[in-house]
Amino acid sequence: MKKNYISLSLFTFVLATILITIGCRKINEATDVGGDLIPAVDNITTFDTTISVEAYNDSFTFANDSQYLARGEEVFLGRINNDPFFGKTDAQMFFELKPTAYGIYPFVRKDSVKIDSIVMVLDYLETYGDTNMAQTFKVYELDQSNNFTSDSAYLIRKQNFTFNTAFPLSLPGQSFIPRKLKDSVKAFRDTTASQLRIQLDTNFARRLFNYDTTNAYKSDSIFRSMFKGFAVRSEGAGNAIMGFNLGGYNTKLAIYYNYPKVGGGGRDTTVNYFAFTTYSAMANYVGRDYTGTPFAAVAGGTSPSPLVYLQNSPGTYATIKIPALPGLSNRLVHRAELIAEQIYDVSDSMFLSPQLLYLDANDPAITSNKKFRSIPFDVLFNLPNLGSPSNLNAFGVNPVYALDPNGQRIRTWHFNISRYVQNILTGKRPLYNLRLSAPFFVTNMYENGTSEATSLSVIGLNPTIAKGRIRLGGGNHPTQKMRLRIIYSKL
Repeated sequence: MKKNYISLSLFTFVLATILITIGCRKINEATDVGGDLIPAVDNITTFDTTISVEAYNDSFTFANDSQYLARGEEVFLGRINNDPFFGKTDAQMFFELKPTAYGIYPFVRKDSVKIDSIVMVLDYLETYGDTNMAQTFKVYELDQSNNFTSDSAYLIRKQNFTFNTAFPLSLPGQSFIPRKLKDSVKAFRDTTASQLRIQLDTNFARRLFNYDTTNAYKSDSIFRSMFKGFAVRSEGAGNAIMGFNLGGYNTKLAIYYNYPKVGGGGRDTTVNYFAFTTYSAMANYVGRDYTGTPFAAVAGGTSPSPLVYLQNSPGTYATIKIPALPGLSNRLVHRAELIAEQIYDVSDSMFLSPQLLYLDANDPAITSNKKFRSIPFDVLFNLPNLGSPSNLNAFGVNPVYALDPNGQRIRTWHFNISRYVQNILTGKRPLYNLRLSAPFFVTNMYENGTSEATSLSVIGLNPTIAKGRIRLGGGNHPTQKMRLRIIYSKL
């Protein structure tokens, strides 16, 4: 029995060693060329070469970014005050919580009511950043002058709304530790996990009670004319943003109150809810401040950068140039891949990487304002209905895990641009500047079988906005260079 136990332990150890080796290996370009069927490099019939690239950092602006949120998307709230590479982030939420029906009074009764409390409850999903640093959230009423409607979508990089910061609806002195938001909360008729609960001034609840079915509760348009909606933001310390689901069960305005029992003899306590309904408007503002950061020092520069800084929407991108590529002789390309490696920093464990990166091409010949096309021949769509590309995984948007020169586990990307490179070498396609980014979604022109990009496709990439950033080696990084590797045969 003991001998069998030792044998089993040895087998388990060997199996674990194999799995670790497969899942996290040193970068070895002699063998690590992707999942396609590629001839072995023997330097007799099949060769490989590495082409230098140049990387230039920049940030998206109003001129080249139209990221917005649909109603069902995750929204973010909070402040990041100290990302060592990307500086500050300010995420604010704007939304309406409304009666679930109009033409009826939403409370049990109006007279002889004593209000116990009113609480804004938000359906918590996740935290990006420091989960232990407390933040203070404040709730304000939107000014009536705001044009805030449920049938409009709003740019996430633009703060569209006004509110009076001198008169918050929330009570003072409320701070929250992000990691505790997933804990269970026990409240009257509501024992649920994953809630942010912000207590509001009961004078606001009294105002809701004083409305009537002859005015505010008669129709949605009248209610909107009486109350435009909420602004919620973090003020002061903080180093994280938190994600919420406005359409979730836990998002509501809870009004707790009591009233005399019918026939006397005490009081009954109850709660009524206003909810995020089909009539409710929503918007999410995410502001970035790169002042004094390493990214700001290289953004917009004219010299190639040894580091590439990528941040999810509304964020940053890098222009990738491969000036030596057109000078290569024609050859049979088995695989051409743009390789980019993460440059590890200890802060990466707090400010995690985006899930996906994307590579597209800047085509000056496109006459519309959508100057970027999908990589010709390598990003494929299901025609005639474009939708999203059918081969994003094979194209290389997902990372491959490896070990850097210091033994740190890192993400690497291998973008397969083999067909495009082949067409450059045969003179059938020009060399474009490429754009590397980590967007929520991206709008590309797709050539649809012709030499001109005539079809427009909106491609969804990362599952949310706001969270995710990473540094990669640029083309002149001393140890982890971005590069174009080509496996080829001579013609």
